[in-house]
Amino acid sequence: MLCISTSGALGRFISLPPPLTIWSRSVVAFMLLLAYAVWKKKRIQINLEKEGGAALLSGILMAGHWITYFFALQWSSVAIGMLSLFTYPMITVLLEPFFFDTRYQKRHLILGFMILTGVYLLSPNFELDNSLTQGVLMGLLSSICYSLRNILMKQKIATVDGSVLMLYQMGVTVIILIPSLYFFEPNSYQKNLPYILILGILTTAVGHTLFLNSFKKFSIGTVSIMSGIQPIYGILLGILFLSEIPSYRSILGGILIILTVLIEQKSNQTTADK
Repeated sequence: MLCISTSGALGRFISLPPPLTIWSRSVVAFMLLLAYAVWKKKRIQINLEKEGGAALLSGILMAGHWITYFFALQWSSVAIGMLSLFTYPMITVLLEPFFFDTRYQKRHLILGFMILTGVYLLSPNFELDNSLTQGVLMGLLSSICYSLRNILMKQKIATVDGSVLMLYQMGVTVIILIPSLYFFEPNSYQKNLPYILILGILTTAVGHTLFLNSFKKFSIGTVSIMSGIQPIYGILLGILFLSEIPSYRSILGGILIILTVLIEQKSNQTTADK
């Protein structure tokens, strides 16, 4: 969660158009993951008939999630961009029973609502004609893409290594975003390159691979709710590196999200002990 949360400050700071940023981070992550897979002698080939469609669709959803998320960050702030994205635990909990043989759990619904309340406290008043609201809406769209992508990955993670799944997603993202090199001007690309490397290595290759591997130990709903700690990490990084100070209302919402994560971690541990 700490690795992934660096995306907020980096996405806000990098001055490139989001499609170019996402293409660049995907190239870096793809090269690193490929080298890691070869070094560890992992089975890179997948069953295209059974898993190829899911790999392609998850790559498209990942690209959509990242692009809309980075637009949300650029149009608003680290806090607003990250927190609007984090409506996705509630969306995931509601969608999961349609894809898996699971039932709705009252605990997940309650905790998902608590996170939603925390996001509401951290968000500004909705005015459709300003960039802050537009950033929130892009964050909500990003959350839908993210939820669907995670559900697809939960279905495949039992048979395919997490780093290999990320490798295929990065490959799909690189291919479908090639047109961005033509449509967008790469202004200040050299200045942004060190931060793109951090984004590709730490945030993407390391963070998201660890995130996918966590699906082996927890349900998708539990992972989604526990990941509510990301906005808090992101806001702290925004304060440290960008001097974006949240309001007291944002702090209250952050406390509520942290409380929700702690409750879910305790509940999950209790269930595992039984």
